[in-house]
Amino acid sequence: MNEFKATFLGTGTSQGVPVIACNCDVCLSQDSKDKRLRTSLMVSINGKNIVIDTGPDFRQQMLREKVQSLDAVLFTHEHKDHIAGMDDVRAFNYRTKLPMEIYASDLVEIGLKREFHYVFGGFNYPGIPQVNLNRIGDAPFTVIDEQVIPINVLHYKLPVKAFRIRDFSYVTDANFIAESEMEKLKGTEHLVINALRRTEHISHYTLDQALEIIEKIGPKKAYLTHLSHLMGRHVDVMKELPSNVQVAYDGLEVDLNEV
Repeated sequence: MNEFKATFLGTGTSQGVPVIACNCDVCLSQDSKDKRLRTSLMVSINGKNIVIDTGPDFRQQMLREKVQSLDAVLFTHEHKDHIAGMDDVRAFNYRTKLPMEIYASDLVEIGLKREFHYVFGGFNYPGIPQVNLNRIGDAPFTVIDEQVIPINVLHYKLPVKAFRIRDFSYVTDANFIAESEMEKLKGTEHLVINALRRTEHISHYTLDQALEIIEKIGPKKAYLTHLSHLMGRHVDVMKELPSNVQVAYDGLEVDLNEV
């Protein structure tokens, strides 16, 4: 068995697409590729599943993809649109009778304990999620026998973790990567990177900035995620991109063995 694939669980920004009460062309689009839940991704390796970020739509994403097992959760940062759905890992606790392995930096740990105080308070109230918190820093760590390389990026001034597994790298919620951290991305064959919109933003890459990073790293394939409705319709943006770059969409499945 040589399964190594990524499934885009959500590809939208913190508001999702469509945006509440918005009547723009993107939000009114009938194209399913313009319907974007909050950003999250699942990596599947030989029957084992790792989810990166459990946003507010985590339950819906697990149901849509018919996920029957989950082995670990990696968190990039503590913003609500990336952690809000963690409570729903308890469904997997019920199936396995085991705690969920979660991996988080010190800052994310603070955020999780604030938002889910009942999980970490030591009261063991019946039905609450059971988690095993693994603290991560700058050193590579192992998840289900796979080495994960953390990469430090900045979301304006907020530290965020990007992750590399084999030749697959995932960078969300960022608008700055130091040269030393960029080196960790070199050799990546599949790169996922955030591209919020076309115009300048204080904490996210724009389309042009994301394309510059892609060109610098040189992956064989790249995928844009964490898109807002201001980017435009999927079908229109796709026409503008280099042949090795794709606008990701919810439910997109990528065989990471293929380049």
